[in-house]
Amino acid sequence: MIEPLLQAISKEGYAVPTLIQEKAIPFVLEGKDILGIAQTGTGKTAVFVLPILQMMQQKPKFVCRASPRVLVLAPTRELASQIGDSFAAYGRFLKFRHTVIFGGVGHFPQIKALASGVDILIATPGRLIDLFHQGKLKLKDVEFFVLDEADRMLDMGFVHDVKKIISMLPHKRQTMFFSATFSKEISELAGRLLTNPVRVEVTPQATTVEKTEQKVLFVDSYNKDKLLLSLLKHEHLKCVLLFTRTKHKANKVAYVLTNHGINCDAIHGNKSQSQRELALRNFKSGHTRVLVATDIAARGIDIDNISHVINYEIPNEPENYVHRIGRTARAGASGTAYSLCAAEEVSFLRNIERLTKTHIEVMNHEFHSDTAQNATGDASRPAPKQMNRQQGKFGHGGGQRGRFGGNGKRRSGGNWHKRRH
Repeated sequence: MIEPLLQAISKEGYAVPTLIQEKAIPFVLEGKDILGIAQTGTGKTAVFVLPILQMMQQKPKFVCRASPRVLVLAPTRELASQIGDSFAAYGRFLKFRHTVIFGGVGHFPQIKALASGVDILIATPGRLIDLFHQGKLKLKDVEFFVLDEADRMLDMGFVHDVKKIISMLPHKRQTMFFSATFSKEISELAGRLLTNPVRVEVTPQATTVEKTEQKVLFVDSYNKDKLLLSLLKHEHLKCVLLFTRTKHKANKVAYVLTNHGINCDAIHGNKSQSQRELALRNFKSGHTRVLVATDIAARGIDIDNISHVINYEIPNEPENYVHRIGRTARAGASGTAYSLCAAEEVSFLRNIERLTKTHIEVMNHEFHSDTAQNATGDASRPAPKQMNRQQGKFGHGGGQRGRFGGNGKRRSGGNWHKRRH
């Protein structure tokens, strides 16, 4: 690494590269395309940020005002902001300009930043395509293209946008592609995007974080709030990320916790950017003890001191369980994941155990439900959705949507192991 980058790394307090950094960075510096299979928290952001900055510094070029040299595509605004923070932190002793563009905020500040000329552009797909078609940016001079969290891109329905963006890029470029999982769809997208890539995989697919203690708590649905409040009476649950499957449920749980005097925020797609940034900032600082999130909203959260993950609802996709519990036990720390499982969620739990090849330990508690623990067949699956005649559509119906919570961003930098003092 060149001296300005080493100084920045030292300033961030990191001394030893993570496994994926050690494996992949040399290939990136050789100009190879990279296919990285790695979960969040492995330090993959530095895999592309550091070598890209070094190669740009070693081969300076005139920047076209309308076209960046680097394009990083991220699925969520939180992740895009964190990547932007990483470029700022590691590039602090260099003179490259970067900007981050995403939806949910006004166009004008982003257009103004692009008009002044940027070397590095970090973007979410929708806003990038929007500004491209408005003629506010060009992509003809992109030398380095990074597609981060490609599996989440597909989950969020961005596959057509991604393919459209790929068609806008120069054929001659270096491409880095990162995904936590490697499905058939991911393989097809990677094959379209990469040229003779080097595959770097630091952990087997869909394995959970080894240092995370996992517990399942069987409970009837109507007792989940009581069980959750009972768990949160324990002071060692200091920094808790709690997951629900829906935005509506996230609001309801946050409302219950707040009414019981627990500092809590909710973060999901219906929140404004300022709300999301405030919630994350409060959670990171410790002002908020519990952050309630949906799977998509939490994908960009990269905070080292999360002590516990609570699955208030078991995810219906087992891969999401891996992503959820991977939010704790980071940067060498240990962590605990509690899963509150009702009878109708048992099939989801069994799918998780099959995927991860583990049997999750059952935890006894005062609200334990034998009915839930012993559920099989139809009783272990959600009831079929019923037709809501008034609305004329399928749904479980019922209830007004609550309004609660906020949101925020944090500064990235968890890419190198901290020095031990």
